[in-house]
Amino acid sequence: MKDTVLPSDLSFFSILAVSGSLSAAARELGLTAAAVSKHLTQMESRAGVPLVNRTTRRMMLTPEGELYLEHARRILDEISELSELLGSAKKRPEGLLRVNATLGFGRSHVAPAISRFVATYPQVSVQLQLSVMPPPLTDDSFDVCIRFGEPPDTRVVARRLAPNRRLLCAAPSYIARRGMPATPHDLGKHNCIGIRQGDEAYGVWRLTTGNAAARKTETVKIRGSLTTNDGEIAVKWALDGHGILMRAEWDIKQYLQEGKLVQVLPNCETPNADIFAVYSQRHQMSNRIRAFVDFIAGELGRVEI
Repeated sequence: MKDTVLPSDLSFFSILAVSGSLSAAARELGLTAAAVSKHLTQMESRAGVPLVNRTTRRMMLTPEGELYLEHARRILDEISELSELLGSAKKRPEGLLRVNATLGFGRSHVAPAISRFVATYPQVSVQLQLSVMPPPLTDDSFDVCIRFGEPPDTRVVARRLAPNRRLLCAAPSYIARRGMPATPHDLGKHNCIGIRQGDEAYGVWRLTTGNAAARKTETVKIRGSLTTNDGEIAVKWALDGHGILMRAEWDIKQYLQEGKLVQVLPNCETPNADIFAVYSQRHQMSNRIRAFVDFIAGELGRVEI
């Protein structure tokens, strides 16, 4: 009986799907684009159905390709976890770890932590992908996602890695020119820098004042001439004196200490954005995932905020 699927096809197709194109997959696999195309053609011949729709610029999976990818990833994960369980006496994590993080935080904190992690655990290979938007919780492209805020989904494990306060800030030059807001209501008179990220409501800041019975939360509709989906760009605009920004303390601590930014409305609380490691429940027994999450929690815990 002719084999419909070969074991080597599973890893190949998983890498191909993540890469998004034949040429990108060729670079990832260390092959020529012609060799990748030939392997895919052979897979489709064995399967008896097209797995990929190819165009000159992009590649999309067919419904059969999506089904193939879903099962391929599950089988590869189960093989990896079985290998870890059988070799658990070694107590040394090994294998491939796929990590996703946001652009700014990924560059400044996750990537350096990964550098130290692979130095400690050289048998683990890490693929880090940074993105503006976190991938859907149902996406199996990654083993661990580092994200802000606990996901409202019981199908995944969400471990809190570190607290993360949001602060309002502005450059001294902006405050000298426009004045310091005294109340949340005053923000409506200022140029506020907007950030469109994730599923959060855009253009609305929620500020809480007071204690106990006097505690009150106000919703402020902000206005401003500058908007971006990149937090690093927003911080640079604030440093240039363009307006008031709400940003995580992790991203602006250095500038506050140097006096390049000053805190605005320091007695107001904003919704927190604690940092979480998110991964599938079926990965709870994985040595490499547990080791990585423990490691990065320790790394972030050593950062003074």
